[in-house]
Amino acid sequence: MQYIVPEPGRSPAPPVAQYWPLMTSSRQRWAAGALCLLLAIVHTWPLATAPRTLSRTDNGDALLNAWILAWVAHQLPRAPARLFDGNIFHPARDTLAFSEPLIVPALIGAPVRWLGGSPVLVFNLTLILGFALTAWAGFVVVRQWTGRMAAGLLAGSMFAFNTHTLTRLAHIQGIHAWGLPLALLAADRLLVSARVRDALWLALWMAAMAYTSGYLAVFGAVLVAVALGARLPWWWRRAPLVLSRVALAASAAGLAVVPLYLPYRRVALEQGMVRSLDDVAAFSAPLEGYLASAGRLHYALWSEPLFRRPLDAFFPGLIVVALAMAAVAWTVARRQDQPDPTKADLTRQRIVMLVAIAAAGLVLSLGTQTPLYGWVFELFPPIRGLRAAARFGNLFLLGMSALAGFGLAMLLSRMPARRAAVVAAVAIALANAESLRAPFAYARFDGIPNIYSLVARLPGPVVLVEIPFYPPGAAFANAAYVLNSTAHFWPLLNGYSGYIPDSYSTLARDFASFPDQPALDAMRRAGVTHVMVHPSRLDRHTPSHAQLLARVAASPRLERLAVGREGITLYRLHP
Repeated sequence: MQYIVPEPGRSPAPPVAQYWPLMTSSRQRWAAGALCLLLAIVHTWPLATAPRTLSRTDNGDALLNAWILAWVAHQLPRAPARLFDGNIFHPARDTLAFSEPLIVPALIGAPVRWLGGSPVLVFNLTLILGFALTAWAGFVVVRQWTGRMAAGLLAGSMFAFNTHTLTRLAHIQGIHAWGLPLALLAADRLLVSARVRDALWLALWMAAMAYTSGYLAVFGAVLVAVALGARLPWWWRRAPLVLSRVALAASAAGLAVVPLYLPYRRVALEQGMVRSLDDVAAFSAPLEGYLASAGRLHYALWSEPLFRRPLDAFFPGLIVVALAMAAVAWTVARRQDQPDPTKADLTRQRIVMLVAIAAAGLVLSLGTQTPLYGWVFELFPPIRGLRAAARFGNLFLLGMSALAGFGLAMLLSRMPARRAAVVAAVAIALANAESLRAPFAYARFDGIPNIYSLVARLPGPVVLVEIPFYPPGAAFANAAYVLNSTAHFWPLLNGYSGYIPDSYSTLARDFASFPDQPALDAMRRAGVTHVMVHPSRLDRHTPSHAQLLARVAASPRLERLAVGREGITLYRLHP
């Protein structure tokens, strides 16, 4: 077999020149995409059987993300300049910037929303498609690097369907991680050929990640930096050309994200929404998280004791670990045949790069348990917006899954074609069986109460507050209100997000005496026109439930307009 290696002083081989010959077709790519979608359905089962009614509405983050998807689909075609002025936490500004923007996933699901699909249906379909896209992106990268479809499928499925992502079904931003492998592919091509179009592709994937999640944007930046550092011996002689292309990618991506940067910058300055190292310490990964797996097989056999305290699980699976170690071992052994470092093949470069990415992800996920995070925290300001350092484990899982793909490709190259096909199928099946958590127990979604449709038809302007108005420490209980507001999108004083503004704390204190006169006066000062009261929620927070409801009904300033299911009552607030 012929190895295509850049010669000193000459332009490197084009990106399609791989360690193995590239054997793909559009039919294979479509087949791989279909298989990735099938695996997404299997790993989220039984969600696909009833995406309108099965849901994660038992989780506040899922409700928040469903609202974000719906808000972006609603606001972007109407008033794009005010996209970040979400209707929650009124009268605070830039409330979409209190959490992830999710603009790219929202655009993917927007057609379903525009055709009348509920926010939960949009969330579920976007979730399944995000899993499939992430698996397919991983497949594309490793298939191009190895020429083996099976290697790509193993790597893609293990990056998409692992113990970490399958415990984060509420977090659309963590599932739509397809930008990471695509940015890695673009960075690889840039280092190999340093073309302008490679820099522009890298900029595109970096911008796509930024418009999905701040975490992904930071992970992508770290990914590119580690790739550059790990492969420095192979590109330093062409440093001016390579660095100029990297600068082009950074500039293009930076310009593209300016509309996104501005509202987040305003929130950081006006609301003080910057994470401290103390915040990071509470959301760092313990080392035992890399031995923990929530997959049914692992959990039953040995992993259950590790979950006696909350932790993020990152064990990539026995198949992945074995194949990744084999890839590294075989690459080291091959080096003896090619002692001249100037003729190192692309596979060795990529193996070194992937090992470095996995190591960087592991160390950074430990957060403040090592000095590295503090150094990066000081040198790279965007990381100061992140709280959950543990999620850097995504880079570890990306590196390990790609290494496993290389290991499988190397293993199959040593076998006859028929045996290789069987081994490939068994390896992919066993690896997915290791990570499998399905079937999941989903909550039932019966739709947004009809009373919110009445709110949508009220003559404006309408400013709504929902009672009980929870204190900041229990703001997660507002998540159902946030989802319900997608039926009308009038300004809502309640809210739930990754950040709670100071204005909300003030309102919670002022409204605590509802329905007494001071609370009603405070509501009027805040611009409230209508009040929604939830009796079934009040009895868990008020000892004199019946008396409170009687006082609400007797208040001359509260005009009852409608009563919905579970006794939810809409009132007009008079001066």
